[in-house]
Amino acid sequence: MWKRHQHSQCIKEALDKAEQICTDHQCRLTPIRKKVLVLIWKSHKPIKAYDLLAQLSSENFIEKPPTVYRALDFLMDNNLIHRIESQNAYIGCNTDHDTLDSKFLICDNCNEVEELSEPKIHKTLSEISKKQGFTSSLVNIEIHGICSQCTQQ
Repeated sequence: MWKRHQHSQCIKEALDKAEQICTDHQCRLTPIRKKVLVLIWKSHKPIKAYDLLAQLSSENFIEKPPTVYRALDFLMDNNLIHRIESQNAYIGCNTDHDTLDSKFLICDNCNEVEELSEPKIHKTLSEISKKQGFTSSLVNIEIHGICSQCTQQ
Protein backbone atom coordinates (compact mmCIF):
# COMPACT_ATOMS: atom_id res chain seq x y z
CA MET A 1 0.00 0.00 0.00
CA TRP A 2 2.38 2.72 1.21
CA LYS A 3 5.65 0.85 1.23
CA ARG A 4 6.89 -1.76 -1.21
CA HIS A 5 8.79 -4.64 0.33
CA GLN A 6 9.44 -8.37 0.21
CA HIS A 7 6.59 -10.36 1.78
CA SER A 8 8.98 -13.25 2.41
CA GLN A 9 11.01 -10.97 4.69
CA CYS A 10 8.02 -9.81 6.74
CA ILE A 11 6.82 -13.43 7.04
CA LYS A 12 10.26 -14.41 8.33
CA GLU A 13 10.23 -11.50 10.80
CA ALA A 14 6.71 -12.45 11.98
CA LEU A 15 7.79 -16.06 12.55
CA ASP A 16 10.94 -14.98 14.39
CA LYS A 17 8.85 -12.68 16.60
CA ALA A 18 6.35 -15.48 17.25
CA GLU A 19 9.12 -17.91 18.22
CA GLN A 20 10.62 -15.34 20.60
CA ILE A 21 7.24 -14.60 22.21
CA CYS A 22 6.57 -18.32 22.64
CA THR A 23 9.99 -18.78 24.24
CA ASP A 24 9.43 -15.81 26.54
CA HIS A 25 5.91 -16.94 27.53
CA GLN A 26 6.80 -20.64 27.67
CA CYS A 27 4.13 -21.61 25.15
CA ARG A 28 4.26 -23.41 21.80
CA LEU A 29 4.00 -22.22 18.24
CA THR A 30 2.23 -25.37 17.05
CA PRO A 31 2.23 -26.27 13.35
CA ILE A 32 -1.36 -24.99 12.91
CA ARG A 33 -0.62 -21.71 14.71
CA LYS A 34 2.48 -21.25 12.58
CA LYS A 35 0.62 -22.03 9.35
CA VAL A 36 -2.23 -19.64 10.21
CA LEU A 37 0.32 -16.90 10.96
CA VAL A 38 2.07 -17.48 7.62
CA LEU A 39 -1.24 -17.41 5.72
CA ILE A 40 -2.19 -14.14 7.39
CA TRP A 41 1.18 -12.61 6.49
CA LYS A 42 1.07 -13.67 2.83
CA SER A 43 -0.28 -10.20 2.06
CA HIS A 44 -1.19 -7.11 4.00
CA LYS A 45 -4.84 -7.55 3.28
CA PRO A 46 -7.29 -8.71 5.93
CA ILE A 47 -8.27 -12.38 5.70
CA LYS A 48 -11.38 -14.00 7.13
CA ALA A 49 -11.30 -17.14 9.27
CA TYR A 50 -13.19 -19.21 6.72
CA ASP A 51 -10.77 -18.13 3.97
CA LEU A 52 -7.95 -19.36 6.22
CA LEU A 53 -9.81 -22.62 6.70
CA ALA A 54 -10.21 -23.03 2.92
CA GLN A 55 -6.50 -22.36 2.34
CA LEU A 56 -5.54 -24.82 5.07
CA SER A 57 -7.77 -27.48 3.52
CA SER A 58 -6.21 -26.92 0.10
CA GLU A 59 -2.76 -27.47 1.64
CA ASN A 60 -3.70 -30.83 3.19
CA PHE A 61 -4.32 -29.46 6.67
CA ILE A 62 -7.58 -31.10 7.72
CA GLU A 63 -8.77 -28.58 10.26
CA LYS A 64 -12.16 -27.66 11.64
CA PRO A 65 -13.32 -24.11 12.41
CA PRO A 66 -12.73 -24.37 16.19
CA THR A 67 -9.08 -25.27 15.56
CA VAL A 68 -8.59 -22.21 13.37
CA TYR A 69 -10.37 -19.95 15.86
CA ARG A 70 -8.20 -21.28 18.70
CA ALA A 71 -5.09 -20.54 16.62
CA LEU A 72 -6.41 -17.04 15.88
CA ASP A 73 -7.14 -16.45 19.58
CA PHE A 74 -3.62 -17.56 20.51
CA LEU A 75 -2.06 -15.27 17.89
CA MET A 76 -4.20 -12.31 18.99
CA ASP A 77 -3.54 -12.92 22.69
CA ASN A 78 0.19 -12.76 21.95
CA ASN A 79 -0.05 -9.56 19.84
CA LEU A 80 1.00 -11.38 16.67
CA ILE A 81 -2.17 -10.51 14.75
CA HIS A 82 -5.11 -8.13 15.04
CA ARG A 83 -8.77 -8.37 14.15
CA ILE A 84 -10.14 -5.82 11.72
CA GLU A 85 -13.56 -5.43 13.29
CA SER A 86 -15.24 -3.71 10.34
CA GLN A 87 -14.35 -6.63 8.05
CA ASN A 88 -14.47 -9.50 10.56
CA ALA A 89 -10.99 -10.40 9.34
CA TYR A 90 -7.41 -10.69 10.60
CA ILE A 91 -4.12 -8.97 9.78
CA GLY A 92 -0.55 -9.47 10.98
CA CYS A 93 0.77 -7.19 13.71
CA ASN A 94 3.88 -5.36 12.58
CA THR A 95 4.47 -3.16 15.60
CA ASP A 96 5.82 -3.81 19.06
CA HIS A 97 3.29 -2.81 21.67
CA ASP A 98 2.24 -4.01 25.07
CA THR A 99 -1.49 -3.39 24.69
CA LEU A 100 -4.18 -4.94 22.55
CA ASP A 101 -5.05 -1.46 21.29
CA SER A 102 -4.76 -1.06 17.55
CA LYS A 103 -4.98 1.70 14.99
CA PHE A 104 -5.29 1.03 11.26
CA LEU A 105 -5.42 2.82 7.94
CA ILE A 106 -7.58 0.69 5.61
CA CYS A 107 -7.67 1.36 1.87
CA ASP A 108 -11.20 0.85 0.58
CA ASN A 109 -9.85 0.47 -2.96
CA CYS A 110 -7.00 -2.09 -2.72
CA ASN A 111 -8.01 -3.39 0.75
CA GLU A 112 -4.47 -3.18 2.12
CA VAL A 113 -4.00 -2.24 5.76
CA GLU A 114 -1.28 -0.39 7.56
CA GLU A 115 -1.04 -0.48 11.33
CA LEU A 116 -0.23 2.84 12.94
CA SER A 117 2.30 2.93 15.72
CA GLU A 118 1.55 6.33 17.16
CA PRO A 119 1.69 6.58 20.97
CA LYS A 120 0.23 10.11 20.89
CA ILE A 121 -3.11 8.71 19.72
CA HIS A 122 -3.28 6.29 22.65
CA LYS A 123 -2.21 8.98 25.13
CA THR A 124 -4.77 11.49 23.82
CA LEU A 125 -7.62 8.99 23.90
CA SER A 126 -6.64 7.87 27.41
CA GLU A 127 -6.63 11.48 28.63
CA ILE A 128 -10.02 12.21 27.05
CA SER A 129 -11.50 9.01 28.52
CA LYS A 130 -10.09 9.82 31.95
CA LYS A 131 -11.62 13.32 31.87
CA GLN A 132 -14.99 11.69 31.20
CA GLY A 133 -14.51 9.29 34.10
CA PHE A 134 -14.32 6.38 31.67
CA THR A 135 -11.78 3.59 31.90
CA SER A 136 -11.20 1.97 28.53
CA SER A 137 -10.17 -1.65 28.28
CA LEU A 138 -9.63 -1.87 24.54
CA VAL A 139 -9.28 0.72 21.77
CA ASN A 140 -9.56 -0.18 18.10
CA ILE A 141 -9.40 2.59 15.54
CA GLU A 142 -10.04 1.85 11.89
CA ILE A 143 -9.66 4.71 9.45
CA HIS A 144 -11.08 3.88 6.03
CA GLY A 145 -10.12 5.80 2.93
CA ILE A 146 -7.89 5.62 -0.14
CA CYS A 147 -4.14 5.01 0.13
CA SER A 148 -1.56 7.12 -1.69
CA GLN A 149 -0.86 4.37 -4.27
CA CYS A 150 -4.53 4.11 -5.25
CA THR A 151 -4.88 7.91 -5.30
CA GLN A 152 -2.00 8.15 -7.80
CA GLN A 153 -3.56 5.62 -10.17
